[in-house]
Amino acid sequence: MPASLEANRLSRTLAQLRRDGVPVLDLTESNPTRAGFAYDASLLAPLGDPRGLAYRPDPLGAIDARRAVSEDFARRGLAVGVERIALTASTSEAYSLLFKLLCDPGDEVLIPQPSYPLFEHLTRLDGVTAVPYRLDYHGRWSVDLASVEAALSPRTRALLIVNPNNPTGNFVSAVDLEALAALCGSRDIAVISDEVFADYELQPETRVPRGQLTPRTDVLGFTLGGLSKSIGLPQAKLGWIAVSGDSAVCSQTMALLELECDTYLSVSTPVQLAARELLERGAPVREQIQQRTRANLATCASLVRDVPACRLLHAEGGWYGVIQVPSLMPEEELVLSLLVDSQVLTHPGYFFDFAKESFLIASLLTPEDVFATAVSRVLDRFRMDDYS
Repeated sequence: MPASLEANRLSRTLAQLRRDGVPVLDLTESNPTRAGFAYDASLLAPLGDPRGLAYRPDPLGAIDARRAVSEDFARRGLAVGVERIALTASTSEAYSLLFKLLCDPGDEVLIPQPSYPLFEHLTRLDGVTAVPYRLDYHGRWSVDLASVEAALSPRTRALLIVNPNNPTGNFVSAVDLEALAALCGSRDIAVISDEVFADYELQPETRVPRGQLTPRTDVLGFTLGGLSKSIGLPQAKLGWIAVSGDSAVCSQTMALLELECDTYLSVSTPVQLAARELLERGAPVREQIQQRTRANLATCASLVRDVPACRLLHAEGGWYGVIQVPSLMPEEELVLSLLVDSQVLTHPGYFFDFAKESFLIASLLTPEDVFATAVSRVLDRFRMDDYS
């Protein structure tokens, strides 16, 4: 556990402003249910299926629910058999199950940087060591393969990719995945691909050939997804793991997963019974998210063009934008200043382990009018006539 649970300065300052009734424009909102999307009032009605009154647990998940997940993969053009799918209560739980399956205490898992800071907490809770490898930016983000090779050790058991990455927004390219599979497959290292944001392509016209883990047979692979992002329902608590690789290894792996899942039986019966209908009826929410994230990214690009000192980094998917700004002060002081003086809340790049300063992370889920106003306030701080 962490040595201290004390809130950081940004959280303390935000709490005080809210106590004082100061209105704050929030560019950090990542909860779609609080972002002003229109949800059908009856969307969760399938959770009331009377069949849920009977408890007939299946460790890997109810076959109809797994079949619905298989069909959702097919919607994205990926063929995944029902026999290769295990249901979980969340993506975080999926990670925990996989760390237990693949690792002994003290073993190592390679994680990308920059990326979402959840991984260090999850690995620590399972007694596993997170070892970073770098993503580089040269007009688009790509994997620094030299840093992967340098991070490998005899205790490496898995390598994580987030596809598209959060918050950088890059899909793993086919070239990068080919190289990662070659490094990992020959060493019996598994690849875990977190694809919770895969539906949210931001710039289809600039697509780079993507790497797809599920069709590969040369490396043991685990592809993760869930309702939290795919239809904007984090409260529904349903995730999944799709296993890929050599047929015999997959069969052994599914048997081990079944034992783990049977130990916890954490996925509720009502959400499994509702899975197919939720995936179908939740599509309009996904479409709203797609439209807003693309619109906000375009707005951000337009606003940044008028401020030469700043640039919007190229993003291909997900629901975050990364703005590089001049390093006029340390990032922590910058985000505190923006919060107190401009009443705009952003994430600093160091929250996500960016290698240098200064970067601001903006949620593209933010309602469009709020987003435009908030980004304009941020950029006003960096207009040349204000600090030249």
